[in-house]
Amino acid sequence: MVRDVLPDRATAPTAVAAPGLRGLLWLALRQNLFLLRTMGVLLALAVAELARIHIACRHIEGVLSRTGCYSGAWNTLSMDEARCRTLFAPINRPGFWYLEVLQPAVTALPLLVGVFIGAPLLAQEYERGTIRLIRAQSVSPARWLAVRLAVPGLAVLTVSGVLAALMSWVWWTDILNGPAGFDPPFQFFTYPALGLAPVAWSLFALVLGVFIGRLVRRTLPAMFLTGALVAAAHGLVLWARPFFHSAVEQVATLSTPKPANAWLLDRGAVLPDGSRVSTDLCRVSISCDDTTAAWLRYHPVDHFVPIQLVEAGILLTLTAALLVAVFRWTRV
Repeated sequence: MVRDVLPDRATAPTAVAAPGLRGLLWLALRQNLFLLRTMGVLLALAVAELARIHIACRHIEGVLSRTGCYSGAWNTLSMDEARCRTLFAPINRPGFWYLEVLQPAVTALPLLVGVFIGAPLLAQEYERGTIRLIRAQSVSPARWLAVRLAVPGLAVLTVSGVLAALMSWVWWTDILNGPAGFDPPFQFFTYPALGLAPVAWSLFALVLGVFIGRLVRRTLPAMFLTGALVAAAHGLVLWARPFFHSAVEQVATLSTPKPANAWLLDRGAVLPDGSRVSTDLCRVSISCDDTTAAWLRYHPVDHFVPIQLVEAGILLTLTAALLVAVFRWTRV
């Protein structure tokens, strides 16, 4: 009779735990693997392009300086000589890529994050019914949701933070203080691509998309609704942005130019009786021929950081409120 010989427990080999992340974090990484790879590739391409723009601008600025065509400020850029115009021409290409390609792309980043990352995150779970599987797990819904949001959230924070830092650095060194192009900080595509704006808007759009996906529970409707709400939020903040900091009012002569890189909110004329009227009224219903002076209302370049701090504070507060709502609302 053949007897089955069982291995002795003392001598049997023990299973060695495989290295790497386990549990929820491992699952979240697997679910977001394509997203992480895509964002990594796009970030690497953007960083390489910004480095190329900076190197090209530094080289061309050095050539202009050595030949006497430029001495460190816009008003010293000489375009009278054909030689200077020829040496200046190559800077149009890096200036075009920064102003016409990268700035609009970074401006659109929050919209893309909200539509393609935030909205499907929970909407797909509900639409496919896979969220019911969590009931069979030993983890709480809050813990599952925290890990589910952590991986894309950290990815978005990293990408938007790196892009914001490099975009601001290139703008400061090569655009604002260089000959590459005239680009005041409060312009439509410039402001949302610099400073805290890309980070605050990206996190807000991500959590807004998650909230909408939890509310709608259908992927495509959640994506369309998230895109519309992010665009509407941009419009609302653009309207309210002038009020985030007290504007400067200045009375000056008629020939006084607008302060450099300032955001001009309104301007008009000072009549002989001391009253102020806007330029629009002068053109339509009031004669301003006997104007004695001009008045300006504007945000100087020094207001850029305070305005961004107020805007970022509002967005991050809304982000936190939406995040709390998602956690309290999610019941599996």
